[in-house]
Amino acid sequence: MRQVLFWSLVASLAGLLFGFDTVVISGADKKLQNLWQSSDAFHGTVVMAMALWGTVVGALFGAFPTQRYGRKIILLWVGVFYTVSAVGSALSNDPITFAVFRFIGGLGVGVSGIAVPAYISEIAPAKSRGRLVGLYQASLVFGILLAFISNYLLSDTGENDWRWMMGVEAFPAAIYTLLCFLIPKSPRWLISKGFLEEAKAIHNSIDPKVSFENLVKEINKSTNTQSTDESIFDKKYRLPLKLAFLVAFFNQLSGINAFLYYAPRIFEEGGLGESTSLLSSIGIGVTNLVFTLIGVSLIDRLGRRRLMYYGSFGYIISLTLVACAFFFKWEGILIPLFLFVFIASHAIGQGAIIWVYISEIFPNHLRNSGQSFGISVHWILAAVIPSFVPVLFATIGAGVVFSVFAGFMVLQLVFVHFMMPETKGVSLEELSKKLTS
Repeated sequence: MRQVLFWSLVASLAGLLFGFDTVVISGADKKLQNLWQSSDAFHGTVVMAMALWGTVVGALFGAFPTQRYGRKIILLWVGVFYTVSAVGSALSNDPITFAVFRFIGGLGVGVSGIAVPAYISEIAPAKSRGRLVGLYQASLVFGILLAFISNYLLSDTGENDWRWMMGVEAFPAAIYTLLCFLIPKSPRWLISKGFLEEAKAIHNSIDPKVSFENLVKEINKSTNTQSTDESIFDKKYRLPLKLAFLVAFFNQLSGINAFLYYAPRIFEEGGLGESTSLLSSIGIGVTNLVFTLIGVSLIDRLGRRRLMYYGSFGYIISLTLVACAFFFKWEGILIPLFLFVFIASHAIGQGAIIWVYISEIFPNHLRNSGQSFGISVHWILAAVIPSFVPVLFATIGAGVVFSVFAGFMVLQLVFVHFMMPETKGVSLEELSKKLTS
């Protein structure tokens, strides 16, 4: 089990880079807009959101290379993309070059959202799969916290402090790339490619109590009973497709990425100064990390569905209070306090389960395609929503924006209650049978 934990930790470090890359731009947000004198529309859709559009492309097209070349090789390339993106962004002298390198980093984010959960779910025993895949989310929020701390420490260190904010990511990215050479290939992927001896050696080091021969039979049986031209859009896969879509849809309609990208700006809108806003962002990062660790520790005990219940109620209460704070001009500590509750609700619910759940609900031969679909929905919305935040705040106001997010979380609660099945403690092969009509 120690080996599996180590391999899972190494793979999940892609999440740390994911979180860091996603949020580090928040510290450079206004600095870059002032430097390049960009309009709100150009700044939001090109400078700030280009990494998210790269993520969309990575999520849409990452399934094919992940299945063809294997999870390990793709994880290595993810590290390369992050490294190149960090160095290139830091050295950019115009918004278009900056956007291109941010797009490259986004490719790494999108592909890692497919490869990492698939890899960990395929090496993890069923009883601990939720916790181990959850390490990806835990690493992600730790990366977010590191980005907030890094931005705070590097702010006001000179007129080019934004370059250091963007470039420092290259160091952990290079270390992660080297560590990927230490992990094995996924035994389930090796079986699907016919490399049985190599797969057997890795499988027996993971869970020798589970018969390798039975695992091969289950995978072959599942593969042989499926048509080679099947897709996730076939009628019998309608349920897992709906589940992946709705989990990803509601994840972003909570406003989580809009908030993470513009946390300092939102705090300033609420009456805090720039330095206090950056410091409050660190508090958000700490809250996110603590409650993610709680969620990950509970996911295999309480189950995915119950955590979604807790998160949904927390979302509704906190987002409603944030909206009221903007409507009624409640300045000072109240807005940060309500947003801390919001981030805690996300961390223990959607944040803890999304990568786990989407990696579980599709059959082995369609897992990469299913993940690609769910993650693409997630990232298309994650690109679109933050792109319009500066414009929406300037036109309809922050109170209306947060009211809309609260309304969607009421719909999420309805989805969890009436439609979302539990997946904890069930093998991937058994889940495939249960969710396929």
